[in-house]
This record gives sequence, C-alpha cells and structure tokens, in this order.
Amino acid sequence: MTKNFKQNVFQGRSVLAEKDFTAGELNYLVDFGLHLKALKKAGIPHHYLEGKNIALLFEKTSTRTRSAFTTAAIDLGAHPEYLGHNDIQLGKKESTSDTAKVLGSMFDGIEFRGFKQSDVEILARDSGVPVWNGLTDTWHPTQMLADFMTIKENFESLDGLTLTFMGDGRNNMANSLLVTCAILGVNVHIVAPNTLHPSDEVQQIAKGFAKKSGAEILITDDLDKGLKGSNIVYTDVWVSMGETNWEQRIKELMPYQVNMAALEKTGTPDDQLIFMHCLPAFHNADTEYGKEIQAKYGITEMEVTDEVFTSKYAVQFEEAENRMHSIKAMMAATLGNLFIPKV
Repeated sequence: MTKNFKQNVFQGRSVLAEKDFTAGELNYLVDFGLHLKALKKAGIPHHYLEGKNIALLFEKTSTRTRSAFTTAAIDLGAHPEYLGHNDIQLGKKESTSDTAKVLGSMFDGIEFRGFKQSDVEILARDSGVPVWNGLTDTWHPTQMLADFMTIKENFESLDGLTLTFMGDGRNNMANSLLVTCAILGVNVHIVAPNTLHPSDEVQQIAKGFAKKSGAEILITDDLDKGLKGSNIVYTDVWVSMGETNWEQRIKELMPYQVNMAALEKTGTPDDQLIFMHCLPAFHNADTEYGKEIQAKYGITEMEVTDEVFTSKYAVQFEEAENRMHSIKAMMAATLGNLFIPKV
C-alpha cells in the first residue's frame, strides 16, 4: 500500500436515504451500475466482494429487492443470507440496537427492507458495517439508483429532463423521486390531490437541493400543468403495503390514473417520452388482488391502464432488471475497497 492511498468516498458508508449523497456521488453509482451491467452482459466476472457475507433483512415481502440483492451479492462473490420477518426480532423480542450489534459481528453488510426509517438508521449506527435501505415507509434509495440508470439508458443524459409522478404524492416513492430529481438537476412534478401532496419537510429538503442544481419543482393537483413537457411519467400503487384503504384511494386517485390521455397531455414527442413504474402494478385483474378489486369496485385497472403498461413508452421491466445492477454497484462501492480517486 502506498503512502498516498486514500479510502474511497463510499467505503464503509451506509445508504439510508438519497438526501445523504451529492449529485456527483449518485451519478457515480448510476454510471457504475451501467458499467457492471455491461460486464454482466459480456460474461466478465467482477468479484469485488469475494468472501463477504451479506445479511438480507425483510420485514416486508419482496420480489425485485430480494432477487436483486441475492443475485447481485452472488455475482460479486459474496454470500447472501435471507432473514424474513419470522427470523428477526426487531423491536419485538430484541431491540433493533441489540440486533444490529449481533449481525454486525457476523456479517460484512446488512440490507433492510421494512417499515420504519428509524430501524434502518439504528442498524447503521450500531452494527459497524454498511447498511443498505431496501425500502422503508419514508425512502427508497435503491429504487432511485435503478430508476436513474434506466433514465440514462433511454436519454443518455439527465440534462433538461422533466419527470412527473402521478398518484399518492406523500409515499416513499414520491419522496425519493422528488428529492433525487432535485439533487440531480432533473425537473420534477408531483401531480396528486391536495390531500396527498408531499409533506412540508420533504418539500423543503427538495427545494434546498433544487437551489443548487437548478431543478424546477412543481407540486399540483392540475393534470394539464403537471404533465405538460414531461419526459418521464411515473406512478406507483395507490395502496402501500400494510394499508387497506382501497375505496378511499380509488375515489381520490382515479382522476390521476396514467392512461393514454394523460400521456397525450405531455405534448412530448414519442421518442422523448417513457413510462415508469417500480412494480408491482395493478394494470389488469390477473392477480388475486386485482380480482378482489374488480369484484368490489367494478374496475380492472388502477394506477395505470393496461394500454400504457404494454405500450411502446413502457420501460418498467428494464427498470426492474436494473435493480440488480444498481444494487451491485452500491454494494461494491461501499464494501469492495474500490479505487475511486474523485467523485
């Protein structure tokens, strides 16, 4: 080791919320994800985490997050260990702090997907190892890395783009998109009923970053204003995990459904417009939930129509795949002793 060796800016850091990172750092992770995706497609090994052990803590169910962390860890040469809600005792029989200390003594990194942001923060504080937020009720940083990977793949650059989120404007996805766009200089519109606008706290965080980046922020209940000039139209489920207020949300949010009429309101040329969704999506009645909603409320589509979901604008499955590549970049950067001289 040379005397001039410096630890990279990510080594040992936790990824708990987008607001903790600079635009340069987020762009690095996005670009590193694109690089690792190219290596994966070319069949080139990249075992940056050879011999590491990763704990995957899941209070909430998951398809993409669990699959992404598992495959990413294996591709990096690490061993992932899944611990579901029946395997961990966070705050029930054992405090989150005690759990953090135990797992930190056995594992080199910890992923947490659960309800409370405070739990992932305690894990990071007391475990002594990098902790990665796979989703909490407040933030969803690993989804953001995949989303902006997808946007860069489709537009090559983030310069001059406008992203519009339609639906529940106060959920974790709206929070994360609002703040991440503000950090990266992407114009961001939140189009939602007035009762579901982002909290004042999240808005102030976003406005602080927007002053530095030049991003324009619009929060409105007006579809015409909110969709005009958009390049990315994004939505999420209307009822989050753990919630049951279907009837209320359907009444509130049906006017904010992403359909072809909504995409037409953007006025954006076809080759400059994409649709995104973090999944799962209620775009038809081909699920148990979908059939229940159809029976109770007489609808077969909710936050997005099947026409949009299966259209030329839709990139949600590319976005889903990118969860793996971006999570791989994040884990390698924070745990892999990479040489990153400057970000």
